[in-house]
Amino acid sequence: MSAARPPRRLDLPLGFDADPVARRIGLVILATDHTTEPDFARMVAGPRIGVYVARVAYANPTTPANLRAMRPDLARAAALLLPDERLDAICYSCTSASIVIGDEAIAAAIREGKPGVPVVTPTRAAVEALRAHGALRISILTPYTQETAASVAPYFEAHGFAVAALSCLGLEDDRQMARLDAATLIEAARAALAPGSDALFVSCTALRSAAIAAETERALGVPVVTSNVATAWACARLVDESPRVDARLAALPLPDPAAFA
Repeated sequence: MSAARPPRRLDLPLGFDADPVARRIGLVILATDHTTEPDFARMVAGPRIGVYVARVAYANPTTPANLRAMRPDLARAAALLLPDERLDAICYSCTSASIVIGDEAIAAAIREGKPGVPVVTPTRAAVEALRAHGALRISILTPYTQETAASVAPYFEAHGFAVAALSCLGLEDDRQMARLDAATLIEAARAALAPGSDALFVSCTALRSAAIAAETERALGVPVVTSNVATAWACARLVDESPRVDARLAALPLPDPAAFA
């Protein structure tokens, strides 16, 4: 056996790009999340946009108390996203926690760990998406229990929407929510849409509803905004890119980019 030799260092001039990719999106997601990363890989990431992920501790069931328990860990998670390097936006990917904790509190916590970055929540992104559609009267579908779903309608009413109907599926584990199949999601969307609604909002980043948003729109005949469609669209628009979103929202501009500043 030949003796080990030290590697030969090549004496070559090394060229460096300013950044590995032009734009950078951070994701703060639940430890149990099966859906957000694949959705953002499909709808946002590409040669010009890198998507970087940190996970925050979370324990089921999906109750208001468990959702609030994430708040102290958000700054730490955000700080782990490319430390000391620039990000163009950060998305916190939990709809129900965004309502329970509050958009402003989440943005403040994330900026403790990553100052000066626009922060996207699913709820705020959904508001902008529904406004982009010109929706005034909406129906809402959630997979949550009645206790957790109860706060969803008041959030959207506080942002100027009339909520024609709020429906829930009674699930309390986000891993179970992620396993709902396409046929079930479309049938639930049909049942949740109240007559006279301008749009349907499908609440929950765990649901695999983004992949079938266009199919659901065809089935219902109205715009369908899902949590992950809304956040992917908002994040892409914030970095001046077009999202690869298979839904009517893809072609629409972001009404108020300052909403995330």
